[in-house]
Formats: sequence, structure tokens, C-alpha cells
Amino acid sequence: MPLTNSTTTYGSVTKTFHWLIALLIVSNVALGWIASDLAHRVESSANEALIDRASLLFSIHKTTGVAIFFAALARILWAVSQPKPGLLNGDRPLEARAAQTAHWLLYGSLVAVPLSGWVHHAATSGFAPIWWPFGQTLPLVPKSESVSETAATLHFLLQWVMVGAIGAHVAGALKHHVIDRDATLRRMLPGRTPAQPTARQPGHALPLVAALAIWGGTIGGAGAIGMFDAPEQATPSLAEVESEWKVDSGNLSITVVQMGSEVTGSFDEWTADIAYSETPDANGQHGTVEVEVAIRSLSLGSVTSQAMGADFFNVEEHPTAKFTADLVADEDGKIATGTLTIRDQSVPVEMPFEVTIDGDTATASGGLTVDRRNFNIGQGVKDEGSLAYSVDIAFELTATRAGSAD
Repeated sequence: MPLTNSTTTYGSVTKTFHWLIALLIVSNVALGWIASDLAHRVESSANEALIDRASLLFSIHKTTGVAIFFAALARILWAVSQPKPGLLNGDRPLEARAAQTAHWLLYGSLVAVPLSGWVHHAATSGFAPIWWPFGQTLPLVPKSESVSETAATLHFLLQWVMVGAIGAHVAGALKHHVIDRDATLRRMLPGRTPAQPTARQPGHALPLVAALAIWGGTIGGAGAIGMFDAPEQATPSLAEVESEWKVDSGNLSITVVQMGSEVTGSFDEWTADIAYSETPDANGQHGTVEVEVAIRSLSLGSVTSQAMGADFFNVEEHPTAKFTADLVADEDGKIATGTLTIRDQSVPVEMPFEVTIDGDTATASGGLTVDRRNFNIGQGVKDEGSLAYSVDIAFELTATRAGSAD
């Protein structure tokens, strides 16, 4: 069997690409389906074995997707360098153009589906890594939840276009083999099976336009029903507080280590009741602080939903966390010493912080490290290789003294 194509038969290189990529795609679609189902189950149960299985399957799925992407590029480069055997039904214009449209959809999907999944992975944080030595990011792809969500939606849509094209391709091949009894399918099987194409062949322009219309219609239709819309902002769940210092801007973040990689997220909704004086009282106390955090406002990359689950923050039963502390100073600097309450556990903590006051404007920052086990978070995950015990909490803010001129 020759390596290269001729006008009547496919060579061994083309056949190898065809069946290898077909096997990878079928396997990966099944892997993605099973892994997604496990991920939904993980949200309600933090069974360590379940988490490890989901992570394993997602890593295989992602790594296989990258392999498909590069195999597809190699196949396309090989295809453009080779003659393509003509269709055996070119004298049936409608059927021939449908076959060519399916081929365009397949070639485009081989690149677009894995690439959109790869962008989704690179733009978010957390969960299963790609198994290769070149890192988890992509050039020109920022860490952005909006980019990640858009890419994930495209991946979802394009995969179904691909599945539809594969279904049409397989149905057409079976029709040729069973009904037409021609060599369309046989000439892609091992061995040499030449077949004379019909004199009439369809052009590529109309099938390409049809394929573009299918992609455009799918993406446009999804946009019309809101699949690309940003999630609606949740109604604020925390009451405003009257504070001696009003927070104008700030960031409250946590960093966890999952499967050996840091995943940082932030809370969009929190309040702070701050009383602070530059001059300490007789006991060395500068003031007090009381912070309340809406747990559901946390964005933690691809593990956000899992973090809300019953074995983690259990947001349904414990929607807020609280930190109350006295603001004191010692020889090492300023410390907020008090109690951090998450879920149903209150733990004494000390958080070093820095503050700078310029007139009626203050900037402050600080942080501490806690052990998630002290708050009954992730009790079902005892392997630090899956989820480290230590969690870093950090804040920075700018505040204005109440009653000062705007």
C-alpha cells in the first residue's frame, strides 16, 4: 500500500491519520461525558475517590484533546500536500455537496473543538492539569473568567456540531457501502482499493459556505438565547454597615493549592465595620473590625461550584463567614486578633496587617494562613496532593473616614 494518495485511492499516511483521529475523538467524547457527570456528582459529595476519578478523567480528556489538535494540524498539512481522490457520487449534486459540507465541518471541528477547550482551560484556574511539560497557559489567553466561560460555551456548541458532522459522515459511508455498494468506505480501509471517481465533481465553495452557515447559525442562535450572556449579578445579600471608615474599594481573596497548583479566587460581596484610631488607647488597642462575607460571591476558577458544596463551604446552610477582631500593635507591627467563623466553626486567629493614613484616606493590607480542617472544610479530602490543608487569606482596601468631605 503506497504512503501517498493518488486520484483514485488514499495512501497509508492519510488512512492512519483518519482512523487514529477517529479513535481519539470517539474516546474523548465519551471521556468528557463521563468526567462531566462525575464533576456534577462531586459538587454534592466530596468523596475523595470520586474527586480523584473526575480529575484523572478530565486530565486524560484535556491531554487527549491537545493530542487531537496537533494530530489534526498534521493531517491538514498532509492533506493539502496530497491529491484528494474524487467522490464516487459526484454526479449526484445534492448528495455530493452534503458530503463535502460534512468534510468541511469535520476538518474545522478537529481544530476548533480542542482549541476552544484548551482556551477554557488556560483562562481559568484549578482542577485537572494537561499532562505535558509545557505549562497550562496559552499565549495571548489571559486568566479571565469571562474568557473561560465564553470558550467553554463555544466548546460545548462546537462539539455538538462535530458530533452531528461525524454522524452524517458515518451515515453517508454506510449508505455507500450497504446501499450503493461502491468503494467509498473500502478505499479508506487497510489495503489498496482504487476506485474511479465520477467525471463530475462538486466545487468547494458552496459546501464551505454551507459549513460556515452552520457554525454561524449555531453560535448566533446560542447568542440569541443568551448562552453567551454574563451571569446576572446576584442581589446583594449583606446589609450595608455604618462604619467609622467607609471602604471605597478593596479585594478579599483566598488561595488554595489543588493538585499541586495554586488557585486564587476572590469574594465580590463583603462588608467591613471598621473603627480605627492612629493613637492607641491605654491597652494598646487602635480599634476594632467586623467583616461579613457572602460565601456565594466567591469566584474560584473551575472549582467554584465544588467549593460551594456540602463538604466544603456548604453555602446553603452557612451563607456567610465572619471575622471580628481587635486592632492592636506590638513590637512586630499591627495585628488583628480575634475570631474567624466559617461554616459552624469559630477559630481564634491573628492577622498581621499594615495601614497607612493620609488625611482622611486609609490604605490597608494583610493576610493570614488557616487550616481548612479547623473549619470542617473538605473533610472528605484527606490527601494534600488533591487539596492542601493550608489556605491563604488576603485583603487590601482603601477607606475614607466617615464624615469627611467627598
